[in-house]
Amino acid sequence: MALVVQKYGGTSVGSVERIKNVARRVAKTYDEGNDVVVIVSAMAGETNRLVALTQEVCEFPSEREYDVVVSTGEQVTIGLLSMCLQSMGYKAKSYLGPQIPVMTDNAFSKARIKSIDDKKVREDLKNGNIIVVAGFQGTDLDGNITTLGRGGSDTSAVAVAAALKADVCEIYTDVDGVYTTDPRIVENASKIERVSYDEMLEMASLGAKILQIRSVEFAKKYGVVIHVRSSFNDNPGTLVMKEDSEMETVLVSGVTYNKDEAKISVLRVPDKPGIASKLFAPLTDANITVDMIIQNVSNEGYTDMTFTVLKSDFKKALKIVEELAGEIGAEKVQGDENIAKVSIVGVGMRSHSGIASKMFTTLAEEGVNIEMISTSEIKVSCVIDSKYTELAVRVLHDAFELGSDPEAE
Repeated sequence: MALVVQKYGGTSVGSVERIKNVARRVAKTYDEGNDVVVIVSAMAGETNRLVALTQEVCEFPSEREYDVVVSTGEQVTIGLLSMCLQSMGYKAKSYLGPQIPVMTDNAFSKARIKSIDDKKVREDLKNGNIIVVAGFQGTDLDGNITTLGRGGSDTSAVAVAAALKADVCEIYTDVDGVYTTDPRIVENASKIERVSYDEMLEMASLGAKILQIRSVEFAKKYGVVIHVRSSFNDNPGTLVMKEDSEMETVLVSGVTYNKDEAKISVLRVPDKPGIASKLFAPLTDANITVDMIIQNVSNEGYTDMTFTVLKSDFKKALKIVEELAGEIGAEKVQGDENIAKVSIVGVGMRSHSGIASKMFTTLAEEGVNIEMISTSEIKVSCVIDSKYTELAVRVLHDAFELGSDPEAE
C-alpha cells in the first residue's frame, strides 16, 4: 500500500462533470490499495472572479480581508468532490487549510507554510477515508485565514506530501507533462520524461505555468517526487526528481517565457552607499518581490537602476518608488508593462560554453532587442519587448534543436 497525494487544478475541477471525472480517478487510485489525499484548487475562473470583486470594492483592499474573500473558492470544490465520492460509496472527508491546520506566517496573499499538523489526516486515513483538502489556504498564529499566492495549491500539495512522507505527489493539470516549451506556440514541442528539481525551479520562476516555484522548493528540500500528469488521459507524465547523470547530458532542456512582469527604471540616482537599500527596503516591507536588477556604470556621480516586479505588484511598486524618488535624489521614474522575459534552461549548460552567445546571436538575427540580461549556472534570461515573445520562443527552440521528430513518433 502506498500513500498517494493527488492535486487537481482549476481546469480539472472546472465543472460538475469534471469533478465527477476527478472522483472516478481518485476512486481508482484508492481501489488499487492506496491511501489517498486529494488537494484541489477552486473551479477554473473562480479565483479571478473573486479577485475582481475585491478590486471593484477598492483599488487597494485590505490584504487580510482579500484573503478572506479569495480563499472561498476552494471550499466549494472540496465539498463538491467529497459529496461526489460519498455518492459513489466511498468514505470521504473534506478539510479547509485552517482545519488541519496548515500553519503559515502572516504575509497575507503571499503566505509561506511553516508547519502542517498531520495527526487528523493520518487518523482519518487509518479509518479508510479519502481526504480532500483545500489548496492555496492556511492560517497564521492569530487564527487569520491566509492564502499562499496564485498557484498556491501546488505548494499545498507538495507540503502535505512532505508532512505525510507520501510515496508520490501527483500534480494533475490540463497538460500531460512538462514540455520543452509552450506547445501552443511551438507545435513540435517535446514532452520531457524527467526533469531535475533545479531545472524545474528555474522553469517555474521564469514563467512555465506547470508548477508554482515554492512547490518545487518544497519538493527539493524534502525529496518529494512529483509526477506531473493530465487529468484527461492516462498517459505517463513528467517526473520532477533528483538530478542524475543522464539529465546532465542534455544541453538545454527548455525555453520559457513570462509576460507577467513589468519593468521600473529609476533614472539619474546619486551613486553613493545606501541608495539601493533605501530603494528596495520599502518594496520588501510591502512584500513585493524584485526579480532582475541592473545598475548602469556611474556617470558624473549618478547612475540609473532598472528592475522587474510582477505585473500584479506593478502599480503598488511604482507608487512606492515614485514617493521615494525625491527622498533618494532621483531625477525620474519610468514604468513599462509591455515586456516579456524569455529564457533557456538546462543543467547541461554548466559544462558547456557559448550557450549565452548562441542565444544572443539568434535573437539579434531576428531583430529582437535585449533590454536586460540575467544568468545563472543553468539558465540565461533576456527581457525583450512583449510583442516579440512568440517569435523569440520559436527561434530559440529551433536553435537549440528541442523539437520532437514526427518521423520518430
